[in-house]
Amino acid sequence: MYGKAFAPEYQGTLTTLSVNSSLVDVLAAGTERLREAEHAGRPGEAARCGLAVAEAHRRLGQVREADRAWKASYRAAREAGDTAAMAWALWSGGTLARQRGAFPLAWRLLGLAAELGERGGDVVVRGYSLAGLAETGRIQGDYEAVGRLHERLLAEARERGEARHTVWALEGIAQMHRNTGDHDKAYALFEEAAEIASRAEDRRGHAWALRGLADILSVRDGATGRALELLAEAERTCREMNLSSALAYNHKMQGNVLYRAGRYAEARAAYELALSEFRAMSEPRGEALSRLGLAKSLARLGRDRAETAAELADLASTLERGGLRHAREMVARAQREFALDAEAVR
Repeated sequence: MYGKAFAPEYQGTLTTLSVNSSLVDVLAAGTERLREAEHAGRPGEAARCGLAVAEAHRRLGQVREADRAWKASYRAAREAGDTAAMAWALWSGGTLARQRGAFPLAWRLLGLAAELGERGGDVVVRGYSLAGLAETGRIQGDYEAVGRLHERLLAEARERGEARHTVWALEGIAQMHRNTGDHDKAYALFEEAAEIASRAEDRRGHAWALRGLADILSVRDGATGRALELLAEAERTCREMNLSSALAYNHKMQGNVLYRAGRYAEARAAYELALSEFRAMSEPRGEALSRLGLAKSLARLGRDRAETAAELADLASTLERGGLRHAREMVARAQREFALDAEAVR
């Protein structure tokens, strides 16, 4: 049903790049082709190559470079009168805005990208932009508003046989079920995503699916060893492909698994690593979640109660300002459970 996964963001003379290409290789090839296109006075090609450069920078956690690249891609696309290329550049910019925690900007850019994609007749960028809007809402915890959009995008991806987009939608829906307590449904969806990604040779999607499966095995079954094995497998993929953000979230999940198992010193080390990685790439959501895990670990290791309370209060305020509803609820749960001091915070 599904063919081999492909990367539609690698366009123009870069279409030979694989979805599994190392981001360092993508950046090198994209930069070279971008310079050639600019030198030859071909703004349309420059826009397409610039998109790959922007996405490589973003996924490597190089925020400033990514911001400059997507804007340059948009300007080149506008000069060329290429509406679809303009949409792709806006999609990249909106995705970067979400990664940076600038959610109002993400909504605006991704919405414009979807409109331009439809106007330019590019169904793929329209779908990716709508998916970006759905993911933005999901990250903010607005499940009711974006749940139906996730399901619709999943149906469209299945109908077109787009493995990569199907995997993304399955993982997003699975995460919402996990966060609302339906672990069995979440596990089944993550498992399907992992199977499709594996058959389609989508290593990035497979790594994210393994992370989701590890989370469920840990929280539902207490299967710490198996969860850590899956995370180790996913970590190897992240390192081989230079997936900086995915690697940081993997390390944060390792902290979660270790924390649930009562291995607080090991959890602290994992959270500290993830925190440093998120700060290096200016990703506030990951930073906040790592801070939360670290605060809980330190509390279990004997940190002063007043210091823990102050840290959680500061986190709550940060997440409230950022509009991260689900993460804010996680902090509130930690505050309640530590106040009771009756059991380990989950």
